[in-house]
Amino acid sequence: MSGWRIGVDIGGTFTDIVLLGADGTVATRKISSSVDDYARAIMEGIASLVAEHAIDGAEIAEITHGTTVASNALLERKGARTGLIGTQGFRDILEIRNLRMPRLYDLAWEKPPPLVERYLRQVVDERIDARGNVQTALDADEARAVVDRLLAEGVEAIAVCLINAFNNPVHERALEAIVREKAPDCTVCISYDVLPEIKEYERTSTTVINTYISPIVRTYLERLRQAILERCPDAHLLIMQSNGGLTSADEAARRPVNIVESGPAGGVVGALAMAGDIGQDDLVTFDMGGTTAKAALIEGGVISRSAEFQVGGGILTGSRLLTGAGYLVRMPAIDLAEVGAGGGSLIAIDAGGSMQVGPESAGAEPGPVCYDMGGTAPTITDANVALGYLNPDYLVGGALPIDAAKAIAALRTQIAEPLGVSVEEAAYGAHRIVASNMIRAIRAVSTERGRDPRGYTLVAFGGNGPVFGAAMAQALDIRRVVVPQAPGLFSSFGLLTADVEHHLSRTFRELLRGIDKAALNERWNALAEDARQRLAADGYGGEAGQIERHASLHYQGQTYELTVPVPDGPLDDAALAALEEAFHAEHELTYGHRAGPEEPVELVTLRVLGRGRRPTAPPPKIGHGAGGAQAPATRRAYFGPEHGWCEAAVIGRADLAERREGPLIVEEYDATCVVPPGVSAALNDAGCIVLDVG
Repeated sequence: MSGWRIGVDIGGTFTDIVLLGADGTVATRKISSSVDDYARAIMEGIASLVAEHAIDGAEIAEITHGTTVASNALLERKGARTGLIGTQGFRDILEIRNLRMPRLYDLAWEKPPPLVERYLRQVVDERIDARGNVQTALDADEARAVVDRLLAEGVEAIAVCLINAFNNPVHERALEAIVREKAPDCTVCISYDVLPEIKEYERTSTTVINTYISPIVRTYLERLRQAILERCPDAHLLIMQSNGGLTSADEAARRPVNIVESGPAGGVVGALAMAGDIGQDDLVTFDMGGTTAKAALIEGGVISRSAEFQVGGGILTGSRLLTGAGYLVRMPAIDLAEVGAGGGSLIAIDAGGSMQVGPESAGAEPGPVCYDMGGTAPTITDANVALGYLNPDYLVGGALPIDAAKAIAALRTQIAEPLGVSVEEAAYGAHRIVASNMIRAIRAVSTERGRDPRGYTLVAFGGNGPVFGAAMAQALDIRRVVVPQAPGLFSSFGLLTADVEHHLSRTFRELLRGIDKAALNERWNALAEDARQRLAADGYGGEAGQIERHASLHYQGQTYELTVPVPDGPLDDAALAALEEAFHAEHELTYGHRAGPEEPVELVTLRVLGRGRRPTAPPPKIGHGAGGAQAPATRRAYFGPEHGWCEAAVIGRADLAERREGPLIVEEYDATCVVPPGVSAALNDAGCIVLDVG
């Protein structure tokens, strides 16, 4: 691809921008996120980069963007005033949910309030059976009256989710037409267009979320696209999806539910692109920024994805097996575990007199105490400064001054003295607590999925990931840690390596044994053709577009499914037998057992992934200078009671051309890598720091 490309990733604290030339030339910018208007920080960062490198805005060919706008609308409950039309008898499905509890023995726990209040939920007397046959036809007069009642309440958007509409959308289409006729400016979404799958709560929740966030996402993308057009008139805007694929801004505006977890996806995709450079196909990604830490799994060169995830119920640090805390989104997404552990996580003493860290964060404003921007409560960044891990004078190459004395004073008065310990003991205790929370996230995507993390390589990135990477690996018995180039901006690099993807699905619920093969192949071919048409519309026709098939299956009587790949070509008896065996193997790997050969396996959902392969990004040309000329040759750093205070060499990435033993502190513009005693570090051929944990 000719011209310059830009990757933009918004975090809770910083907005990261990477400018990549056709020859691999790289320029980066890390600026504070403008939480009142994220587009402002994006355009200011792009403007400064373009001006600094004397680039004409017309030379920018593409901007890829990972955004938190959709998830923030849910977390802050700032979406549209939404109405819901359902089938008579199913008015309260959003409140009944699926009876999953995140805390089994917490009697004070309350589920999040529904996004649509009860008086804005209306029903119609209609019925379609499980095979898609109309049993009770929709009454047009009743439908119009229901729409009128919602419009009279001032709704800005209407979701339509009728029983069994995944098999026949005729009634949903009729209601959609009535809404568009009566209120052309009102957003309307029907479940058949959003999620044509079985499971009523999951389908209703996903459709409502898509409707709820649609106006705010559409407005944001239109404003951003207009700002880009004024400065970069030829730039094509692509948005990262929760599943790790890119989509057009128009498609993201139509189905914003696909970009709810857009923000964390870029780094995982970047790690996959880097897998060949480090010679490893089995990776655990660890992304720690200013607000949260995320973990994901790459196995055999394939990103682990989940069929659904939850947003808005607070960050869970416990078992992934206990769900139900938030709003459910049933869409393919990178299987991420997320905890409230970042550089801005607040350190406090709880009512029981014990230290706790997070999930509350100081965020971009006021930030940690050491930033000297009004923050008064100590954070993990303050602890890392007190421990000597971070430069006590500045971060981000000198752009962010640090007041180490204020950080140490806050830790002393608010944490150390009340606990009766030294400042370094308090800071190291906070460091250990936040590390244990992040270890639980890694186990959630590995151990709780039947995978042993000891056989994987840990890829640590984000502004704080390399600070904790080695310590995390030691606790998990992982032998190797890789810190990529520009780790603090790695998610933005990942955006530039992603492909365009369309994930399509349809329910087809039949037992594998005795299934109608002709109907099955016909349905799958129709899905594949739909994916090809969407790829062609994006400019990826013919061989540029690839089709992959997957199937979600379970043992007859089970409620939840496992998804396995399906080979190309028509499905005959041999292919179906292989599909059944693939499910048995996945069930055994995930849960530790498989049923006997007599247990029937049921196919539930057909899935097709249409992928538009984009040109391979050139190897980035990134300098590996030290953190700054003012950095001393050594710095005292505290590595716990076993090692105490040590003189750690402060070096740049380029100083690791030969393997060196810790303790080391590698300072860079966007991140700091801590190499504790007993760990060695060296650069590989791709410029990554490889830590040998032993």
